[in-house]
Amino acid sequence: MHHAASEFQLEGEYVLAGLFDIHHVSSAVAQIRPEGIDCSNQPLILSSYRRFQLMRFSVEEINNSTNLLPNVSLGYDIFDHCSDTHSFPGIFKLLSVDGMIQPWGKAHRNVSKVMAVVGPFTSTQVLTVAPLFMMDLIPMVSYGASTSVFSRKQQFPSFLRTVHPNKDVIEVIVHIIQHFNWRWVAFLNIDDDYGNDGRELFMKRISNTDICMAYTKGLNLYTDHSQLFRQIETQRIGIIIVFAPEWTAEALIESAIQLNVTNKVWIAGHAWSLNKKLPKKKGIKHIGTVIGVSEPKVTIPGFSDFIYSSKNQTHSKNAEQNVFCNQGCNCSSLSAEEILTVDPSFNFPVYSAVYAIAHALHNTLQCESGRCNGNITVYPHMVLAELKKSNFTLLNQSVTFDENGDPNYGSYSIVFWNQIGDAEEIGFYHFHPTFHFFINNTQIQWYTEERVPTSLCSQECDVGFAKKQDGIHKCCFNCDICEKGTYINKTEDPYKCINCKKTEWSAPGSTSCNLRVVEYVPFTDSGAIMIMVGAWVLVGLTLAMSALFAINYNTPVVRSAGGPMCFLIFSCLSLCSLSVFFYFGKPTTSSCILRFLPFLLFYTVCLACFVVRSFQIVYIFKMAAKFPKLHSWWMKYHGQWLVITVAFVTQALLLLFGCAFAPPKPYNDTLEYPDKVILACDINLKAFAGPVILLLSLCSLCFIFSYMGKDLPKNYNEAKAITFCLLMLILTWVIFATEYLLYHGKYIQTLNALAVLSSLYSFLLWYFLPKCHIILFQSYKNTQEYFQSLIQNYTIRQ
Repeated sequence: MHHAASEFQLEGEYVLAGLFDIHHVSSAVAQIRPEGIDCSNQPLILSSYRRFQLMRFSVEEINNSTNLLPNVSLGYDIFDHCSDTHSFPGIFKLLSVDGMIQPWGKAHRNVSKVMAVVGPFTSTQVLTVAPLFMMDLIPMVSYGASTSVFSRKQQFPSFLRTVHPNKDVIEVIVHIIQHFNWRWVAFLNIDDDYGNDGRELFMKRISNTDICMAYTKGLNLYTDHSQLFRQIETQRIGIIIVFAPEWTAEALIESAIQLNVTNKVWIAGHAWSLNKKLPKKKGIKHIGTVIGVSEPKVTIPGFSDFIYSSKNQTHSKNAEQNVFCNQGCNCSSLSAEEILTVDPSFNFPVYSAVYAIAHALHNTLQCESGRCNGNITVYPHMVLAELKKSNFTLLNQSVTFDENGDPNYGSYSIVFWNQIGDAEEIGFYHFHPTFHFFINNTQIQWYTEERVPTSLCSQECDVGFAKKQDGIHKCCFNCDICEKGTYINKTEDPYKCINCKKTEWSAPGSTSCNLRVVEYVPFTDSGAIMIMVGAWVLVGLTLAMSALFAINYNTPVVRSAGGPMCFLIFSCLSLCSLSVFFYFGKPTTSSCILRFLPFLLFYTVCLACFVVRSFQIVYIFKMAAKFPKLHSWWMKYHGQWLVITVAFVTQALLLLFGCAFAPPKPYNDTLEYPDKVILACDINLKAFAGPVILLLSLCSLCFIFSYMGKDLPKNYNEAKAITFCLLMLILTWVIFATEYLLYHGKYIQTLNALAVLSSLYSFLLWYFLPKCHIILFQSYKNTQEYFQSLIQNYTIRQ
C-alpha cells in the first residue's frame, strides 16, 4: 500500500495520468499574457471530484490485487483540468523529463513513466490536448468524451473511450420520442464540440422520420434564456431535448423555474439526467416532466469505505502546498456523505478505464503466470496494442472495444424524475449483443396526469385526407380530402392522393379503391328478350305482308303502294332488324360494326324507295303536264331504280370508308359512373358523319315530297302516310337523343335497339298495315273503278 503525499500523486513503477475537471471555469477569463489558470479558485464540481476519487480508489484496488499486476506497483499523476484551453502546465509535465518537454528526444525509458492517460472528461478538452499524446501513441482512455470525431483512428490513433459515442445517446433519445409519438421538438445543446456534434447527429437521424426539429439553440454563458423560452412558447413546442453538461443544464432549468416555464417534457442527455441537485429544486415540478437517458447505476464495491477512510486521513498543509503548480483542491470541508450522494454518472467508465489500462499493462508484462516479467521495457504504444485487444470481465460486464476504440458493451437506462426528486429507472436500451428497447409507461407520472402529452405542429389528418406541407417543416401541414377516383396510403406517401386504376373506383376520402362493377345488357335481360322478340315479329310480319302483296300483286292498292318496290322495302326492313340483335351481350369489334352497318345501309334503301315513291306521286298529279320531257326520261331510264341504286352504292362506299379508317370498337366507359364500367361501343362521329348526313338528306327529301302531296285523292294519298311515318321516325329519334343526353347507363343500349326497331315498325305499321287492311277487309276499295272515280273527283276540284 502506497501512501500519497497528495491526493493528486502516487509513486509507482508505472504511472497513469489522470485528467479530471474537479473545478470548472464558469466564465471566460480575460488574460493579458499566456498563463495557466489557478483551478482551485474556480467553482468545484462535486461529481467530477467523486470521479477523481474513483480513479484513486481503482489504482489502490489494483495495487492490492494479487491477480492483476502481481508484484507491480501502479502510480498516478492526476491533474485538475478545469479549462478547455488553459490547463496546459499539467500536460507539459506529463510529457517531460524533470519538467522539460522533449518531443523530439529519442524514445527511452526515462522520458516518461506515464503509460496511459485516463480522461479528460469533455470533448473539447480531448480535442485540445489529444494531439500531444497521439504523436507518441500514448493511450488516452476517456471516460466522458463522446463526440463522433474520436472514432476516426487516422486522426486519433491512440484514443479509446469507455463511454458510448453521441450517436448511441441520440439513438436512445429518438427511440423515446418515437415511442411517445412526439413530432415537434426543440433541441438545446451546449455550444461546443460535444453539443454541436449531438445536434448534427440528431438532425441526420430524424431526416427520414416523422420528427421535426422545430427549434434549436446553442447554449453558452451569454444565452438569453428568456428569449429562448419565448421562442419555444410561440412555436407551441412541448418537448425540449437538452444535450449539455450538468453546469449548462443547471443554468437552463433554474431559468425555466424562475421564468415560470410550464407544461413541457424535458429529455435529459446522459450528462445531467442523474443530477442530484435539480430534482430537489423548489418549483421543479411546475416545469413539467423530466425523462432522461443515463448510464445504468453501478455500485462499485469498496468505494464507500475508501471515501470514508480517505476523509479520516489528514494531509499536512505543507504537503498540500508543495504539490506541483495548481493542484490544490480545498476539498477538506467535504464530507464523505456529500461525495457519495452526488450524481454517479460516468463512474463506471472511470473505473473500467483504469482497469482496461491495468489489464493491457498486465498482458504487456506477461503476468499470466502469476508473476510479471520485470525485464520487459514497456513503451506506451505496447500498452495501446494490448488495450485494443481488451477482453475482460468487470463487475459482471464484459469489457471490449471495437475497431474505432468505442465500447463494445453496455447499455443505457431511461429514467424519470419522480415526485420525491429521484431519478427512477423506467426502461432501458441494450446495445450488445442485440438491440433491445423498453419503457414502462405506467411508471411515468405526466404533468398532464393520465394522458401522455402531445407535441405536434399540425394535428394528424383524418382518414382519407392527404397532407399538404405548410412551410419548411414536414410536420406542419394542411389536410386536403382525396377526391373521388383517388385514395391515400399513409404508409406509402401521406402527401399524395393516388389515382385509382380505370377498372377501380373510390368515394371522396378513401384509403383504398374498389373494383368497378362491369355492366352491359346480356341476352337474358327481359328488355333485350322483348326487343329481340319484337324483331322476330317484324320479320314475320314482313314475310306475311310480302305473301299478301304477292297474291294481290296486280290490284290497284299494291301498285299504288309501290308495286315491286314494296318487296325491296320488306327485304330491307327485315335486314335492318339484324342490327337489333347486336346491341346485347358483351361488345366486340364485329358486334359494334354490326350494330350500325345493317341499319344504316338497308334503311338508306328504304328511305330512297319512299323518296322515289313520294316524288312519283307528286310528279304524276302535279308536275307531269308542266315537264313532259322529265316524265319520258324518268320512264325510259327507270329513274326510281337509278335513284335507289345510287343511294345504296353511295351509302355502301361511305360505310366502307368509315369502317376501314375508324371502325366502331368496344370501349369501357369509366367517366359517367364512379363505381361502374359500362361496356359500350365507341363510334367515330367524323368517320360516320357521311352515312348519317345521307340518311338525314333522304329523310328531308322524303318529307318535302310527301308534304307536297298531302291533298291528293284518298286512295292515292301514300304521301300522307309517308309524312306520318316520317313524323313518327323523327319523334322516335328525338326521344332517344333526349334520353342519351340525360342517361348514360347500360340500358342506353336497350333504348338504342328500341329506337331502331321503332324506326322499322313506323313504316311497317303506318304505311303498309293500312294497305293490308284494305286488301283483307275493304276489297271494294281495291278496284279499278273506285280509284278512277276518286281521280275524276280530284280533277273536277282542281
